[in-house]
Amino acid sequence: MRHTLPIAPQFYVTAQQPCPYLEGRQERKLFTSLHGDDAQRLNDKLSHQGFRRSQNVLYRPSCSECTACLSARIDVQKFELSKSQKRVVNRNKNLKREVNSPWATEDQYELFRKYLGARHARGGMADMDVFEFAAMIEETPIRTRVAEYTLGQDLIAVSLTDLIDDGLSMVYSFYDPNFTKSSIGTYLILDHIALAKEADIPYVYLGYWVPGSPKMGYKARFSGLEIYLNKTWTPLGDPSSFSADLHPLNSEPIAEQVAGIALPDSKPVGP
Repeated sequence: MRHTLPIAPQFYVTAQQPCPYLEGRQERKLFTSLHGDDAQRLNDKLSHQGFRRSQNVLYRPSCSECTACLSARIDVQKFELSKSQKRVVNRNKNLKREVNSPWATEDQYELFRKYLGARHARGGMADMDVFEFAAMIEETPIRTRVAEYTLGQDLIAVSLTDLIDDGLSMVYSFYDPNFTKSSIGTYLILDHIALAKEADIPYVYLGYWVPGSPKMGYKARFSGLEIYLNKTWTPLGDPSSFSADLHPLNSEPIAEQVAGIALPDSKPVGP
């Protein structure tokens, strides 16, 4: 029997697992496969609707009673450096950036293991071996780059970044934990904003901002931040006005979520 891939993407839901952002909660994701000649256009379109890429998969949170995770991006034209961010840029001014094709190296993996050991020893990536790491970096059907930051001969930080039609999407970043006091995580975002400005790219996509999560609070400190809320991008405004409270009516049913997703060359099929 001959089998062909479906013309329209098929969407699925993961099983529930512990939430990495809010203690005591369960997370669930809506996801689809990213493959074929239309992969770049699908990634562009779904990124505009709050999806993120992980290798050959696009996903966004779809938890049963929680909608705390909000996709976040920076409007580059509205961004202005704060005094503290200017100090971050100055502290890291000796780093050299080089942007390359997505190719994993031993130096990257060594730095990745060092980063996980210090920052996420119990996280979902803690057991990732060198082959899984290489897959994370190299398995991409779209336009992807790896930005390496060095100090002399030493690799200090790495950022895996996708190029989408209206922005730079920071997929995953890691760095030498000895440079934490230099706020290097913040610096990587600031440098991507500078890259976007140089190339006249409108947005830098940061993943998710989660009210109530100490891990994600830093994203609210960037001016020009927008969140994807009620199917549209809107300025963040006052971060304290957002709640992570649980309620059984917080989330749309899965079928309604899928029906409302706009695909390339189409409009949402929902009401």
